[in-house]
Amino acid sequence: MSIRGKRRLASEINVVPYIDVMLVLLIIFMVTAPLLTTGVEVDLPDASAQVLDTEDNDPIVLSVTRDGELYLNVGANPDQPLSGDEVTDIASRVIRERPDAPVAVKGDGSGSYANVVRGMVMLQRAGAEQVGLLTDNIDDSEDDR
Repeated sequence: MSIRGKRRLASEINVVPYIDVMLVLLIIFMVTAPLLTTGVEVDLPDASAQVLDTEDNDPIVLSVTRDGELYLNVGANPDQPLSGDEVTDIASRVIRERPDAPVAVKGDGSGSYANVVRGMVMLQRAGAEQVGLLTDNIDDSEDDR
């Protein structure tokens, strides 16, 4: 005797493999997302820095003191502390006049790193495409330690 019955086809989709793939993709994106977000792009020297050639083009230098005061070497009063808005306004005018001028930040070594980064952001908002960091030049003998 043969059993006569109709076999039903399974019309459900097995979603377990799709869930596995989605979880793996989620983990990959969670790991790589922080690596893709970069802050301010700065080319720091590996050892002693080279001196800037400023014969034809004076650099725009933002000095940040230990207390977070800002001084810009261009403008009417380079010896007077400036607010963030004043730095952005003055720097944007100078960058529009001299777009090829090098732009740098000179921060006090014992000051807050956050103040130096804020200064770099101000200069980028003013239109500087690249902002460098100024350092004291060290002897090569100190480099070998």
